[in-house]
Amino acid sequence: MNAGEALLAMALSRPVEALAEADRLIRSRPGAAPASYAHQARAIVLRDAGQFAEAIAAARRALRLAGDPERAVDVRATLGVALVMAGRTTAGLAELDAAAGASRGPVAGRVLMRRGFELHGLGRRAEALADLNRAIVLLHRAGDEIWEARARTARFLVHSAAGRAPRAVRDLDLAERIYAAAGQELELVTVVQNRAEVARQSGDLPGALARLDEAARRYAALGVHWPDLVFDRCDLLLAAGLADEALAEADAGIPLLPERSSDRAELLFAAARAAQAAGRPAEAAARARDAHDLFRLQGRPWWTARAAFVLAQARHDLDPADPRLPADACRIADRLGELRAEEAPAAHLLAGRIAAGAGQAAVAERYLAYTARFRRRGQPQGWLAQALRAGTQGRTTAALNAARRGLAAVAVLQSRLGAVELRAYAARPGAELAAIGQRHAIARGDPRNLLLWTEMRRASALSTVTSRSPVGREFSADLAALREVMNRLDTARATGGRAGPIEEERRRLEAAIRERARHLGGDGASPPPPTADEILDRLGDQVLVELAAVDGELHAVTARPGRIRLHRVGPLARAVREVEFARFQLRRLAHGRPPPGALDRLAEAGRLLQTALLGPAAADLGDGPVLIAPPSLLHGVPWGMLPALRRRPWSATPSAAALLDTRRRAPRGRRVVIVVGPGLSASAGEAGRIAAVHPDPLLLAAGGATAPKVLAALDGAATAHIAAHGVFRADNPLFSSLRLDDGPLTVHDLSRLHRAPYRLILSSCESGAATPLAGDELLGMISVLVPLGTRSLLAASVPVNDAASAPLMADFHGALSRGRSFAEALLHGRDRAAGDPVALATAFAFTTLGV
Repeated sequence: MNAGEALLAMALSRPVEALAEADRLIRSRPGAAPASYAHQARAIVLRDAGQFAEAIAAARRALRLAGDPERAVDVRATLGVALVMAGRTTAGLAELDAAAGASRGPVAGRVLMRRGFELHGLGRRAEALADLNRAIVLLHRAGDEIWEARARTARFLVHSAAGRAPRAVRDLDLAERIYAAAGQELELVTVVQNRAEVARQSGDLPGALARLDEAARRYAALGVHWPDLVFDRCDLLLAAGLADEALAEADAGIPLLPERSSDRAELLFAAARAAQAAGRPAEAAARARDAHDLFRLQGRPWWTARAAFVLAQARHDLDPADPRLPADACRIADRLGELRAEEAPAAHLLAGRIAAGAGQAAVAERYLAYTARFRRRGQPQGWLAQALRAGTQGRTTAALNAARRGLAAVAVLQSRLGAVELRAYAARPGAELAAIGQRHAIARGDPRNLLLWTEMRRASALSTVTSRSPVGREFSADLAALREVMNRLDTARATGGRAGPIEEERRRLEAAIRERARHLGGDGASPPPPTADEILDRLGDQVLVELAAVDGELHAVTARPGRIRLHRVGPLARAVREVEFARFQLRRLAHGRPPPGALDRLAEAGRLLQTALLGPAAADLGDGPVLIAPPSLLHGVPWGMLPALRRRPWSATPSAAALLDTRRRAPRGRRVVIVVGPGLSASAGEAGRIAAVHPDPLLLAAGGATAPKVLAALDGAATAHIAAHGVFRADNPLFSSLRLDDGPLTVHDLSRLHRAPYRLILSSCESGAATPLAGDELLGMISVLVPLGTRSLLAASVPVNDAASAPLMADFHGALSRGRSFAEALLHGRDRAAGDPVALATAFAFTTLGV
């Protein structure tokens, strides 16, 4: 290998060094041949950095200086790639075609490799595969290992996109060995990035995220910004249900790219997909339209059709009655099917759904049947298409069976995820499948089946994780560093110091913690959903109230062994409004003097709340304890305000099925732990009164309530009480925290427990808050504690009065020590608070989560 070839190899191995060496060589005024190599190396590095104008200019200089015809062909191929990446597709392919026509032997192999790679990026995969197959033969015969490895890497992409995983992996394995032997550092990182796609296609989302994160670190170490990594990360975040994050990542990258470049068009497309998945159709339409116009300008029909589909999705969400949509959706679906684009199944599903809604049964059958074929690959959207298809044909049983099998496919996907956050987001595809069964049960007036379908939809992310990968020392170190940074941030804010750099460090640490948590894999076990009889048989003397939100209406199932009834309650929006008003009343009473008539106002708010949440079901509760299973949107309800629940024990649960699992658990030992965080003057006395009713409790307070000590004490405790200021992070619920002596204890910290406390009392503000997600899942403190062993949780979902909560907690623990359940103990506390508006509002703010 001559010096020029070595410089070109360095451009794809250590680009920062290569650019510096090329510039040094050019400044030394060498002869034409070495100058041509230097300018070509500059073109490669600048092209991959997105500096296309400079890259094209450098490639043209290299071409003028090439001299030798064989060198000119190679430089022309470099120029062609730069032009395509700059969005000048026709000109770029013309250069590549000319280079291919003028080349022979190993030089032809190099040119064909580059043309094949660009054709793959344009969606012309059959032509790409033909070029790459021929390139590999030519390069292998010539013993040109590095370029053969590059051709195999490109062919990996073609095979992978076509679903030919074994062939794809064979090419990638061989390429990796060659790159490693040759010391091609940058290209070795691209292999790591491509391994993420292998993991994603096998259903291993945690593994895919881990590989992309590793690739990002290695690119950064080489000083390289690699746009393809942003695209892949957006796709992976979308696959994991993290649409808002994908949108933020895409939007952050768009301004960094040249206006007309192919990379910018592709990132606009990624942003459009993310906005659509995030439920922001207006933003999706704007980005999809920009991407569509840019793809069309660049002469990229495969990408143009894909952008047109996202635009059609957004148009449908914005105006389902658009008269142009049925024809447009069918046309786009047909085009994507011809192109074998990855959006083809979803496009056919949309076209079929629109046709079915318009009463066009034959058209709906054609398009839904296309997507239904993908159910054999375990894809939930394939099962959804089959369910809709059967529904349009009047085959109700077949529709319900397809919906049930689709929900099972969603559960399998969730079971491969160890992070509760990813399991919660992965439930989203199940929402529409479950709604098919829920609608059928409501139409038939069938409470048993409404209970069953609602439970199949709800809280599957709370299933116990029986196998988790260790999070490692780095995870613990990052959490400890975050506590220290949060302390510095609080100090800076209190003293007027510079908080900006500390805030940036906080964001960096949170990102690292989030990444490590998402790398955890699940055990792959997907337990079957319980039957309605199994749920009812375990209720004991409790009455179950299962609330289901279907098509904007709230329905209630009241159930006890031997009796189950269905009630229509009313609009979900009204229930949400009344919940917010009731929470406002409690927040107002948490601090300050109660206004005149406060008790009457609380009572009236409770009556309105009951009408909106239970309606006629309130008269069907009997006399015993009640278990309430609301949808995620109604998680933060102060249930104790309802007149029907004021004088009886009640508890809430995200899922009655989750309750079945936790009731099989038993505490290990009898250890009682009491924790008091800083800044709670009333809690010192509270802790003493609580400790007095328990034999030999462990008390951590007055500087001793540090995160390491608290976590060690909580692990496996029978009962734990934490009195600490709480902060709920709606933007990132798993960073919600409790304030300890050494800083915040986050939900991520609690995820490190081997076994969460069997019974846990959190007497701080908003400790029971959680974010509702599509798919009827919750994300918050409860999301982590339940899978790790917590059966009973007492927490507040609105701010509480610290002084008023102290006697309430003492009464609560006193009742617990006498053998009462959590629900009975909270009832005792409410009874003791009667007549005092602030004390009663404080009692109402707490919820017993009987899971």
